[in-house]
Amino acid sequence: MITGELKSQIDKIWNDFWAGGIANPLEVIEQLTLLLFIKRLDELQTLAENKAKRLGEPVERPLFPDGGDDSGRSYQDYRWSRFKNFAPAEMYEVVAEHVFPHLRTLGGDGTTYAAHMEGARFTIPTPALLAKAVDGLDAVPMVDRDTKGDVYEYMLAKIASSGQNGQFRTPRHIIQLMVEMTAPAPGDTICDPACGTAGFLVAASEYLRDHHPEVLREPKLSAHFHHGMFNGYDFDNTMLRIGSMNMLLHGVDSPDIAYKDSLAEEHAGDEEAYSLILANPPFAGSLDYENTAKDLLAVAKTKKTELLFLILFLRLLKPGGRAAVIVPDGVLFGSTKAHKELRRILVEDQKLDAVVSLPSGAFKPYAGVSTAILFFTKTNSGGTDHVWFYDVTADGYSLDDKRTPLLDDTKLGPVPAAALTDDEHVKNNLPDILTRWADRDTGERNRSRTDQSFCVPKADIAANDYDLSLNRYKEIEYEEVEHRDPREIIAELRKLEDEIHPVLKIKDTTAFGDFKGEFQSFVDPEVAERHAERLIRPGDCLMLNAAHNADYVGSKSFFATNAVAGALGDC
Repeated sequence: MITGELKSQIDKIWNDFWAGGIANPLEVIEQLTLLLFIKRLDELQTLAENKAKRLGEPVERPLFPDGGDDSGRSYQDYRWSRFKNFAPAEMYEVVAEHVFPHLRTLGGDGTTYAAHMEGARFTIPTPALLAKAVDGLDAVPMVDRDTKGDVYEYMLAKIASSGQNGQFRTPRHIIQLMVEMTAPAPGDTICDPACGTAGFLVAASEYLRDHHPEVLREPKLSAHFHHGMFNGYDFDNTMLRIGSMNMLLHGVDSPDIAYKDSLAEEHAGDEEAYSLILANPPFAGSLDYENTAKDLLAVAKTKKTELLFLILFLRLLKPGGRAAVIVPDGVLFGSTKAHKELRRILVEDQKLDAVVSLPSGAFKPYAGVSTAILFFTKTNSGGTDHVWFYDVTADGYSLDDKRTPLLDDTKLGPVPAAALTDDEHVKNNLPDILTRWADRDTGERNRSRTDQSFCVPKADIAANDYDLSLNRYKEIEYEEVEHRDPREIIAELRKLEDEIHPVLKIKDTTAFGDFKGEFQSFVDPEVAERHAERLIRPGDCLMLNAAHNADYVGSKSFFATNAVAGALGDC
């Protein structure tokens, strides 16, 4: 886990970029990614040189060969370990005019990231900023895979603005929940057709390392892990570079992170190619209807990207393949023909496993839209018996724009390091989701629909136009509250008033002169006896207010000013 000291170092680098004139967070990430890639190439060259020295053989396919380029600059000056010691002006010249052009033609280290270098741009404006960035990154101790991955994810977390096409970052704990519930296996071929920074693919790789360490020991499984298991598409070249670097720093050498507009291209080559899909596709993205893949529109004619992505996922999955997909709530209850038909397909033609309803603040500050996670299995022959619903009310963080942790770090996420108490469960439902998910085919079937989770038979869903919104089936249990008789409450209030302020009413008053009034008691005899000293009697001196109104007076009066209208009777 990234420490406070590491965070401070990253924050300083980030602030240097802002002060140096690069204010776009995405551009900062891209430039840092490029520098990390250059640093990694130097590390790989050093490892290759050490291996060659031990074996007494020359270095195979050196990234930085002996000799120099056309301008006479030595290739060894291209290495991070060399140019980091140069003066800022010379460093800037080497990186901008020599290293970058060299990388575009190098073919890199055989990774997907190297394949995306062609469109990379070096946009750091000044030698001083480059020197600060190089010094800052060199001081970050990224010696092991976990630290590298955590540092890069912390950088990615600083991208605090939504994308232009409905893209926004999926919270890491939500990704982990989806991965834990789908439980990737060593034989899976995993895909995210809207991969962005490759957060789902990274989380799946970490799950496999923790639960199936044999994927790194056995040669066949290791080859599949590094070169065929992880697949992602995006049509943003910057995202492709960032996603590839994210996988690289998490220890996956060559994932297939490729440029593809998932909704615009035919999918014959990828049809039924994947056994697991994890995705958070863009909801309200712009869509060129004319260029949308015809094989998707054949299922449902719609411009809704979230519906087209669901159709795409069904097309890409192998029979028996499973998917965990985040969708906006509109998919669950939309009334258009396309909405209803897609829900019918999931329930009747495939196997819909679960609907996990997320709180509306789960994606803040990027978006406040209400969402849910759909879990389904492709069968092409039905199989839905019951659908499991869970109503997530808390995910461990505040649901405002700040998303402040509500618990200690050891009690956050779907698999916390420490067990949660009942009071802590109210703040983090994610561990409970996993517990109940494992019991969905047994004990969960018997839960009441007033519980936080419950199962709904397929027949009930079909009878409700295949509505998948949790509130359609959840029953609210109202507690009976007994109220006192209002007449009893009023009687008590009157009694309290009499005890606090027993007064007499004066009838038939005259303005000034002798008192002609008649006393009428508003209090019962018991109250009058207890408060005899506060009662007005004949001969008492009565003070009037400035309005000359003697309808209601008490035995004492206080005024805001010294002006007194007059008195009745002889004082």
